Amino acid sequence: MSEERLQKLLARSGVASRRHVEEMIREGRVTVNGRIAEIGDKADLERDAVKVDGKRILAATGDHVYLLLNKPRGVMSTAADPEGRSTVLDLVPKALRKGLVPVGRLDYMTEGLLLLTTDGEFAQHVAHPRYGCGKTYEVKVTGRPEEADLDRLRSGIYLNEKKTAPCLIEAHHVAGRAGSADHSWYRVQLSEGRSRQIREMFFRIGHSVRKLRRIGIGSLFDSELEVGALRRLSDAEVARLRRETRLPKPKGTPKPVKLPAALTGPPAKERRAAKAPLARQKQPVWRRFLPKARWGMKHVADEHLQ
Repeated sequence: MSEERLQKLLARSGVASRRHVEEMIREGRVTVNGRIAEIGDKADLERDAVKVDGKRILAATGDHVYLLLNKPRGVMSTAADPEGRSTVLDLVPKALRKGLVPVGRLDYMTEGLLLLTTDGEFAQHVAHPRYGCGKTYEVKVTGRPEEADLDRLRSGIYLNEKKTAPCLIEAHHVAGRAGSADHSWYRVQLSEGRSRQIREMFFRIGHSVRKLRRIGIGSLFDSELEVGALRRLSDAEVARLRRETRLPKPKGTPKPVKLPAALTGPPAKERRAAKAPLARQKQPVWRRFLPKARWGMKHVADEHLQ
């Protein structure tokens, strides 16, 4: 194996994304052969002793792991939490946790789809805004915002002295959840992901967010994955996300992602005629196999569940 920059090397080994690895290097947490590393340093994991926080990083072997989690509210989307709160790794079988990193983040009280992988380079491409992997959310807000206020959000507003990128916002019907004068639902697609961005955007126009969940990552949607459940990505899903994030995308309004039919809801006429929400499908036995993460038996080998 030839020498590579530490950021790329450690990201590929599943330590963290390249950006996070750079932060670790600046904080002096990375050493190469006993010397504190600097930005721009190169190394070879088969020849050099590269350590993060005193722990040696070995060359990655075997295939990478790509998981999709439907994160519940009240769970940190980090590998560890200094305050001892539950994290997304607590929802993963122990045999699969080694080297896993969350791809981007979801706020503590936001639920929805979150990728976890041992492939740091893949994580960097999916998470970083410059590669154009838009994230789609369902948002429940108080009241009904004026269209002019929504247009302000669509074109970008200043948060923390930096203007948000253009985004897509449209009224949205959520199956079994009707809107009212007190609240309304929207679908929001972002090309970036700042901390609490959607909550702050709607707060600025006087409509606080009551519920928020991520329903899509790029073209990846899964309306059947229950909250707290976990599954592997198929090879086709991984390949598709790789194609979508291969090159940095120009700045501007994200291209709308075509939603699966299961997420678009029935026509307005049918919604008005419906007298009750659809009955919830019976939960398959394999979804209840694990106490926290209802892990599908078809996605994990038996030995991972011991």
